[in-house]
Amino acid sequence: MKLNQFGRLTMPIPAQITELKRIQLLPADFADDSLSALATTIFSRFFPEAHSKTSQHEVLGQIQATAKLDLAAYLSSITTTIDQRTFYNVALQLLGFEVEQDFKLNHPRRFMASVKIPYIDQPTFNRDQFLEAIYLLLNTRSQTGLLLIDQLANRGFFTDWQATDQPNFLIFNGKTQPVFDTQAFIKEIVYVESSLDTDLDGHRDLLETTIFRPVETNHGLKVPALYTASPYYKGINNVDHDLHNVDGPIDAKETSQPTLTALKTTETRSDLPAARQVNGQTETAEVTATSDSSYSLNDYFLARGFATIYAGGIGTRGSDGVRTCGSPAETESTTAIIEWLAGNRRAFTNRTDQIEIKAWWCNHNVAMTGKSYLGTLATAAATTGVAGLKTIISEAAISSWYDYYRENGLVVAPVDCQGEDADVLAKLCQTRQKDAADYAKSGAFFQQQMADLQLGQDRITGNYNAFWAERNYRDNIENVTCDVVIVHGLNDWNVKPQNAGALWDALRTRPVEKKVFLHQGPHVYMNNIQSIDFTDMMNLWLTNHLLDVDNQAAAILPNVVIQDNAQESTWQTQEDWLNPDNSQTTYYLNSPETLSLTQPAKAPVATFIDDGVATFKTSHLSEHAWQDQLLQPQSAFANNRLLLQSPALTQAYRLDGRVQFNTKVAVNANHGLLSVMLVDLGVFSRLNPQPTVISAQGQQLGYRWQFDDLKEFKLGALSDYQVITKGHINLQNRQNSYQTETVTPGEFYPITLDLQPTHYHLLPGHQLGLVVYATDMGMTLREEQATQYRIDLSASRLTIPNLN
Repeated sequence: MKLNQFGRLTMPIPAQITELKRIQLLPADFADDSLSALATTIFSRFFPEAHSKTSQHEVLGQIQATAKLDLAAYLSSITTTIDQRTFYNVALQLLGFEVEQDFKLNHPRRFMASVKIPYIDQPTFNRDQFLEAIYLLLNTRSQTGLLLIDQLANRGFFTDWQATDQPNFLIFNGKTQPVFDTQAFIKEIVYVESSLDTDLDGHRDLLETTIFRPVETNHGLKVPALYTASPYYKGINNVDHDLHNVDGPIDAKETSQPTLTALKTTETRSDLPAARQVNGQTETAEVTATSDSSYSLNDYFLARGFATIYAGGIGTRGSDGVRTCGSPAETESTTAIIEWLAGNRRAFTNRTDQIEIKAWWCNHNVAMTGKSYLGTLATAAATTGVAGLKTIISEAAISSWYDYYRENGLVVAPVDCQGEDADVLAKLCQTRQKDAADYAKSGAFFQQQMADLQLGQDRITGNYNAFWAERNYRDNIENVTCDVVIVHGLNDWNVKPQNAGALWDALRTRPVEKKVFLHQGPHVYMNNIQSIDFTDMMNLWLTNHLLDVDNQAAAILPNVVIQDNAQESTWQTQEDWLNPDNSQTTYYLNSPETLSLTQPAKAPVATFIDDGVATFKTSHLSEHAWQDQLLQPQSAFANNRLLLQSPALTQAYRLDGRVQFNTKVAVNANHGLLSVMLVDLGVFSRLNPQPTVISAQGQQLGYRWQFDDLKEFKLGALSDYQVITKGHINLQNRQNSYQTETVTPGEFYPITLDLQPTHYHLLPGHQLGLVVYATDMGMTLREEQATQYRIDLSASRLTIPNLN
């Protein structure tokens, strides 16, 4: 276990004293108390559930200070100084660690160093040093991953603050504290009027919007809004029967040479119906929200005074319109909510009476949060430059829908989603149909829209076209004015890393603050990972962006934070990711089995047969089991790939960037595809692919409030390999994803394939493995065939960017 911490502010001593008074830990006349009395007062306050002197003395007596003295006895014995070792014996117990189980009383600092807990390096503490140590302790991460001050708050430390007549935000160490009444949130629904009529019913689409806000707003407090655009918020439809059949051919395509400019069309809008007339105004919503908040990061901030907003957008239950999966209309329905929160758009109390209601409780500062489709819509909104949006925290988000459902001229599914496409996702989220009367009015029109969507997405060629161009948010990167936080899994094969990497590249020269966090997981959140203070860092970030607190968040938080794949609980920081100036290592394909750092004078032509689909089907393998088989030295799929291995590495290095594979390939057909996988080979213990729950409901998010599981990526059993990165390309799209060239059977063609961007720590003793194959059972279409591929090894090389 390591408790990495990046979001802590270093404050001057006078500021620490001021803040300790602000949270009512220090009495106003503390300077008149002896050190013994002062320390007793402070440590007693660390047990807010104990309300009398006797009960406080009893709980202090449960803390072991030295081998012979409990804390109550020790505090009564001190005069002018406190022993450092004794202080940290107490501190570790307050942080949730156990004597003997976790640390020894005679060596607390040894344990603290091993788990990265900070300390004041003085043998004894005088009064000022004691207060400095207390301030640091409050801002130190506990066994649950939360700060000690958060743990105290969860036990009622701030109940007196909540009872004050002047509700306000409490800032401590640059971050807002959970002082708001979690039992009295206002839960309401309004209907935001968009500038859309996507269902062509002659009325502007109304967008149902769910609001959770502190009751303190009813007493005059203006609060910021965390907005999550979630097409899943009101449920999803069953679309299993709508999945496309992937067991079919990848046919030869007609040659085409469109220009990229020609694909970028401007959406034309038919006449928009007039806005609704306003028949009055109110500050009171008419509809109470019955759905719960659906994201623990939002719940964490709700207890800290940030309103939380959920809206599904067009086509979702309670709203008008139709889903069109990533279209400009979906982006516009997303930004309409922001415009209302910023005071620039209308909303109504119901769908009929046209009584306007403003976001009168909002300070007009908005941030967007969410993972996957939710984070995708945050990215989309950011690329519009909409006023009021101060920052986004975009997790596992799509930045170009082509990079989600296609790759280099191929239909390539997100992992575990074979057969899904834009039309299927639109049907999944068109939850208006859950209300039968609503579906009776809109269902037929939606089916017509799906016919247009299916034509536009073009599963026949897999080429980049106008449909995908209007769903490429990176084309609008020059509009980004808000600051951006990108979060992505380096092993996310649902939303592949290219979506984060290309967005980061595009933002590199934009005059906005940008941060990227890369974890080792697949398509998961990282806000409840024990080894990193992600939530705390986001507190620093959002307190700065939405409450205008000058806490130097942009300077304090690293630009790039990356979880190490070779060690538990280890995170590195960098100035950049995918830096084009990184050094490079080139491997050559000396033989069908060997990667070498030395370029061969001559190498043979290697051959493999793409005929594994029938075996895959008859074996009834899962897609993951197929991949395991593909990488075994001896398997039923051995003839379906080339597997080349490097010698064992003699020193560690860090791969950082886009691995590039160059080759010449020939196929005995008029079409073909190439798949390439880079793997870390060797029997070693590697991180488990999913984080382990180490404490179910182990993180409390506020006093009498929600809980979240505490998780960590743990080293697992011995494994043979780990995928580092992969890539796919249609041989007819060897120039780019939108232009198609012919393939003549037997003719060699040069191919340059950039694999998905990544970062990977390679250790001595491991081997690099390069797998070259064609059909990917988990991602590409699966044609039953016996196509022969030939790879010219003399013209092949693997270029690896690295930080060494």
